[in-house]
Amino acid sequence: MLSQEALARIDREIAKYPPGKKQSAVMAALRIAQEEHGWLSQEIISFVAEYLEMPPVAVYEVATFYNMFDLKPVGRYKITVCTNLPCALSGGEHAADHLKERLGIGFGETTSDGLFTLKEGECMGACGDAPVILVNNRRMFCRMTRERLDSLLESLRAESEEKGRR
Repeated sequence: MLSQEALARIDREIAKYPPGKKQSAVMAALRIAQEEHGWLSQEIISFVAEYLEMPPVAVYEVATFYNMFDLKPVGRYKITVCTNLPCALSGGEHAADHLKERLGIGFGETTSDGLFTLKEGECMGACGDAPVILVNNRRMFCRMTRERLDSLLESLRAESEEKGRR
């Protein structure tokens, strides 16, 4: 279900915890599994649960609690807009509306070309820099005006085209 490389990475995470506490590596294991498969199917969640000797429902609870985990396929670029109250009051709702309009999709949807998925997120810990956008759970962009959002979309499209040529 997971490659030997992914299992080795999970084993390194497990080793960070005391013996008998391998379930403490559940978030790291889910992250690694998602990186490898792009999203977390029920089969992947069950596999991680068995590997960590946990009930599948406990792993599912973690996967559904955190918005960094995807339980269905997403586009190449998952764009998460913080709409928590401080961001919402500082332009997060406007940023979300602009992205919805530009991409022609709503939250939880993916563009027809499979390039972008738009998600609503909770606090990203950068309230003073709102509105905040997170791309693929890794790259954070702050103070996102309409112009900066448009520029971000264009740079991601260009990045995708460049990767496609390789």
